[in-house]
Amino acid sequence: MTGPEHYARAEQLLREVRDGHQEGSDVAAILAAAQVHATLAVAAATAMSGRGGGMHSADFNAWDNAAGVPVSDGGDD
Repeated sequence: MTGPEHYARAEQLLREVRDGHQEGSDVAAILAAAQVHATLAVAAATAMSGRGGGMHSADFNAWDNAAGVPVSDGGDD
């Protein structure tokens, strides 16, 4: 999953709980899953903002691959 997909999944889970349309009755587990997805989205967004902030290009490319977003340019840092 990409960072944006994690974000969208977190929102979907929260909406389902809010509207009472969640699968299953363990609301705490569903909310915990939403939190995990939200945390992964934040980690991806934070990592992806690092290229201009001095992150080494190999580290940026590793995060770029993990986030599921292709590198737009070769970078030269």
